[in-house]
Amino acid sequence: MKVINIQAAKTHLSRIVEEAAAGEEIVLAKAGKPLVRIVPFSPVRAARKGGQLKGKITEAPDAWAPDDALTAAMIQTSIYPTRDEGTTFLAAEDPQ
Repeated sequence: MKVINIQAAKTHLSRIVEEAAAGEEIVLAKAGKPLVRIVPFSPVRAARKGGQLKGKITEAPDAWAPDDALTAAMIQTSIYPTRDEGTTFLAAEDPQ
């Protein structure tokens, strides 16, 4: 990053623009205080459009129907494994 005072930038504007276009970041300062940054121009990309998959994705008729077995498994199961499952616990990890 190169810092140039505004007075010097007025004199060497074309050189500064060439350096910025080459990829160098240049900061213009007034009395040593940074004011603006000059960077290379990058064209704006077109906005993304949605809906490309409209009509191509379907869901099963019962996709949102409640599943009693899954609900029971989520509610009734412990989040900690039991000792009889052969799991080795460290003292800090012991849930009991």
